[in-house]
Amino acid sequence: MLSKQSLNFSKTCLTLKQKVDLSFDNISPNCSSPLLLEVGRMKIELFADIVPKTAENFRQFCTGEFKKDGVPVGYKGCTFHRVIKDFMIQGGDFVNGDGTGICSIYRGPFADENFRTKHSGPGLLSMANSGPGTNGCQFFITCTKCDWLDGKHVVFGKVVDGLLVMRKIENVPTGPNNKPKLPIVIAQCGEM
Repeated sequence: MLSKQSLNFSKTCLTLKQKVDLSFDNISPNCSSPLLLEVGRMKIELFADIVPKTAENFRQFCTGEFKKDGVPVGYKGCTFHRVIKDFMIQGGDFVNGDGTGICSIYRGPFADENFRTKHSGPGLLSMANSGPGTNGCQFFITCTKCDWLDGKHVVFGKVVDGLLVMRKIENVPTGPNNKPKLPIVIAQCGEM
C-alpha cells in the first residue's frame, strides 16, 4: 500500500507539465526606427510527460539555455514567418527566419517521439518539419482541428492562456508564401 506522500509524488510524476511564456510585438514597417506595438502574451503548457525530448528542445530555446559557440540561441527576437488563417501560425526559425532553418538542442534534426496527442482543436503546439525525423526549432500553433496532420507532426503542448493573441496573429494580413505583411516578433520568452 502506498503512503499518502508516495501517492502524491506519483500523481505529480504522472501530471508533470512545464509552462513557458511567449510575449509578442508587432513592428511597424513605416518607421525609420522600429515602433513596437504589444500584441499580447501566450502561456503554453508543454507535454513533457508524453514527449519529453520534444518539450525540452522547445523549453531550452525559450529560456536561452542552449548555446551555439558559447552564444545563447533561441526564440527571443524570432518571428512568425508563416500565417494561414483558419489553419495555423508558424514560427521558430531563428536560423534563417523564413522556414528553411533547422537547429535543435540535439545538434541536428531529431526523430518524431510519438504521435499520441492529436491535432484535435485550436491552440495546440506542434513541430513543423519536412518529413519523418526532421524536427528542429520550428513549431506551429493550430487555429482549428487539423486531423490530417496526425501521424506526421508531433503535438507537444497547448496554449493555456492567450488564445486571443493567437487569433490576432492568425488575422494579420499576409503576402506571398503566407508571410505576414507586419512582422510578428517573439519579444520575450521563458519558463514560468
